[in-house]
Amino acid sequence: MATNDHAPRGIVVFSGGSAANSLVDVFGAVRENKSCPLSYIIPISDNGGSSSELIRIFGGPGIGDVRSRLVRLIPESPPNSERAAIKSLFNHRLNSNAIAAHDEWQSIVDGTSETWKSITPAKKELIRAFFNLLNLEILKRARPPTSTFDFTSASVGNLFLTGARLFSGSFESAIYLLGSICGVPSDLVRVIPAINSNFSHHISASLEDGTIIVGQNSISHPSEVTPLHPRPRRPSLLLADEEEDASSSSDGVPYEDNHLPGSLPSLRNKNINFSKSQTEDLPTRISRIWYINPYGQEIRPPANPRVLGEIRHAQAIIYCIGSLFTSIIPSLILRGIGKAILSSPARHKILILNGSIDRETGPPSHPFTAVDFVKAIARAGEDSHGRGHTGRHINKDTDAVTTSAASTIPLPYTSYVTHILHLEGPGTPKVDRERLAEMGIETLRLYGRKITSDDGQTVVGVRYDSTALIQALEIVMGRGGDAMIRGTLSGGLNRRNTLENPVRQ
Repeated sequence: MATNDHAPRGIVVFSGGSAANSLVDVFGAVRENKSCPLSYIIPISDNGGSSSELIRIFGGPGIGDVRSRLVRLIPESPPNSERAAIKSLFNHRLNSNAIAAHDEWQSIVDGTSETWKSITPAKKELIRAFFNLLNLEILKRARPPTSTFDFTSASVGNLFLTGARLFSGSFESAIYLLGSICGVPSDLVRVIPAINSNFSHHISASLEDGTIIVGQNSISHPSEVTPLHPRPRRPSLLLADEEEDASSSSDGVPYEDNHLPGSLPSLRNKNINFSKSQTEDLPTRISRIWYINPYGQEIRPPANPRVLGEIRHAQAIIYCIGSLFTSIIPSLILRGIGKAILSSPARHKILILNGSIDRETGPPSHPFTAVDFVKAIARAGEDSHGRGHTGRHINKDTDAVTTSAASTIPLPYTSYVTHILHLEGPGTPKVDRERLAEMGIETLRLYGRKITSDDGQTVVGVRYDSTALIQALEIVMGRGGDAMIRGTLSGGLNRRNTLENPVRQ
């Protein structure tokens, strides 16, 4: 990617969807104060929710997090303005009842839905053109009464993005179109998919006990009891009992009508409905994430060249809050990412530590600490360019997988993480400042607000205060950053928001 040597170096944020959306205004303020571009790197491995049905019928990348970020970036506007109406349209989800959802979709396609109110005819007809194209493609693929598209809880924004991708043949062109319609200033803020592809890319996870979970939704937010597979002797995860069931899927849809050759049965299930707050704990820690092809074999897809270009021209790299193994690491393990981060001119590589422990960074008996987060990020980066630190080797002749003891070569932690911003309180990951200092990593504790359980009785984590986080990022990135020494500040941050204050309700 060609860059202008005189242009200000940008900020690169690795993130997923919903969690990081809460910090969009924070990053926007830092970008504005630094007068530089801001790039969000978003993975496309999500196979849950509305995206799962689009992938089932059309294939293609998981687009939900990309759409979510683009719509979140729409500038604030008066409630009755066209921009507000467009934001509402692309944020809208269809009814949770299948029949009602189908009728609602038809009213949107017909142009009679109330969601079109306040949108000018010119823009309405442009958007409707892509809805009509998608609707035609859905009808062409229908095989009633079994193989039909399920509109239940479908995201209208996801439907538009898919229609635009099918029309243009380009995922990034579809992103550009949605961003342009939404008024996102692409010269200042960029939403870039980690992989530029029109095909689905799924991930698998191995646990420390050797079992394997297939598919991002099953790893992060399973809609049913997580299917745990024993470690395979070969890269293929298509087990014998699954091969016997490959002639038809669980919902009676003829396999040959609906799925690509070799598609894993565990990836053919609908994952439309799931809970992000109520999930079972994993039996052991996640040890590794990798990409798989439709047959379940490990692959090493290359990163989007635009992502590599942004990293190579960055003044700061930020690993945002969110699911560590399904929001951050799927981008880091892509071929080229580790090398780009190692060679990046960015002096500051900042991890914003989660304010709570989730399913991926458990189990409760052995939760991840800040050191574990750093190690996972560094190992992912090293894995992206085959450094062998994972101790996992593939025989090129037989495709057999063998696992050996982890390499004794120390991981270059500070090449991936130089600073950690974190909260402290019930439910937050433990931060061992002395151990992190030995690793060469600076830490800064921030003010936050407690998060309670649904019944309001239990504190489950802490949420960042936007003002404190903006100030901390600016300090680390140049406004007094050299004065920071392992969790204390000599000045520059409002004392009311500092690290030594207790966490407030």
